[in-house]
Amino acid sequence: MKIFSIAVNHHDHNTYNGLVHNQIERHTRVKHNLNPDFLRDPVPCRDFFDDHFLPNYNKEQVFAFTISNLGHEYVEDLVEETLPDTDFLKFKPNNLWDRLHTDSYYYIDHHQSHAAYAFLNSGFKESDVLAIDDKGYNFNCIFINKHGTITDLTKELSIGGCWNTLAQNLGFEFLQAGKVMGLVGFGKYNDEVYTMIHRYLENPNQRLPDGAHDIIQRVAKEDVAFTLQQVTFELVTKHVYPLKTSGNLCIAGGVAYNGYMNEEFTKHYTNVHVPPAPGDEGQALGVYMHADYILNGNTHIPTVYAGEDYIVDTAIFNGLYYQQKSMEEVYTEVAAAIADGAIVGWYQGASESGHRALGNRSILADPRKPDIKDIINSKIKLREDFRPFAPSVLYEHYQDYFDTNQPSPYMSRIMPVTSDAIPGVTHIDGTARIQTVQREFNSCYYDLINAFYTLTGVPMLLNTSFNCQEPIVETPEDAVATFKKCGLDVLIINNYVIRKEDGKKVHI
Repeated sequence: MKIFSIAVNHHDHNTYNGLVHNQIERHTRVKHNLNPDFLRDPVPCRDFFDDHFLPNYNKEQVFAFTISNLGHEYVEDLVEETLPDTDFLKFKPNNLWDRLHTDSYYYIDHHQSHAAYAFLNSGFKESDVLAIDDKGYNFNCIFINKHGTITDLTKELSIGGCWNTLAQNLGFEFLQAGKVMGLVGFGKYNDEVYTMIHRYLENPNQRLPDGAHDIIQRVAKEDVAFTLQQVTFELVTKHVYPLKTSGNLCIAGGVAYNGYMNEEFTKHYTNVHVPPAPGDEGQALGVYMHADYILNGNTHIPTVYAGEDYIVDTAIFNGLYYQQKSMEEVYTEVAAAIADGAIVGWYQGASESGHRALGNRSILADPRKPDIKDIINSKIKLREDFRPFAPSVLYEHYQDYFDTNQPSPYMSRIMPVTSDAIPGVTHIDGTARIQTVQREFNSCYYDLINAFYTLTGVPMLLNTSFNCQEPIVETPEDAVATFKKCGLDVLIINNYVIRKEDGKKVHI
């Protein structure tokens, strides 16, 4: 049976047809596909429904979907006009493989989608699964044992909403909890904040308790962040570990972007798997995989690079200097340019699923350079100076530089750095969020890193997402536009080497 899947969320709208993962923000060029000036604006969600739900709703294929509370509320009238029934609103699963399958649609819960994506993507025969985010439909957090049985941890572990709420109260924007995580390494424990967080968790309704704003005004942001991370560890220890039934653990949901938490799990589980798109931006993947597994008996594992692969029209290089070279020449010359101080926009093939650049839509630089973080933050990314960058390290060498017991292919865990040779990717607390790269995972990216290793003796590159105050670039045109407006020295699009005619000269 052919399947088309869709996620009707408030943000990070996406679809999947088994081949192309369509992350809508990459095309609207608006982060999370939200109205940044009015977060409760229903128009982006309604536009998504009109453009992607309605044209694909037909009985020639299995139409599979999931919803979130606010996403459904925004399009409730459209849903009632489109579907013959709304029985799915009463559906609440007890097992990972429960579903509502009618003649008209295939439906699973929001957190089931997270869980199915993480588990089936892992390749494990059996596993515990933790689906943990801010808010779904029936749950905020669930634990699923190796038999598929769901335990509702909404009351015990609604930490996702706390991260999002505190982020906004600390002066960041909606869905910017990742910035709070960047502050953790600078902070220290604060007892007042600890008490405040636990008071919030007694009634996690997106509002801080009385007196919280005074505390936030008095306490350093980094201490709030550090204490919140400690509470996260504490709650996981108290509520998740006693439920353990397997040596494997899969994690998904927005909180699965918490690299400190994910690394902590490696001390209690033999294998910890976090997929490349663990947040709501991967929901359509999980729905598709669940439906394909149940209906077709197929374990479908999407490629990490499930975006479109675009044809490059050299007309977009108008006003720039460009050359087409062999990939072997590109590897050698780009590695030399990076070693000489260049910061490179690296664009290859189809885009990654998720919010992490994994070697196809990346900005690359030399991890040995102590001031490289400040340069990229101020001249290219135009973001806060405290935010660190990640190393992409050859799989064969990751334990030579990092203290961890298992690889991290999707940049999902934060662990101690054990070498002083890579200050450019070492955070203030001596950690890094690493990506381990194997050649079978991405041969092009591996060969570039290997060329840098051959030249410098360091088997890694600094890697951050290719963007500037925007979603990750999707098309070649996006890449050129971002290249023109920021301080990148060189742009590589497939095997094209592009420079600004009046830009800094580099050895390429």
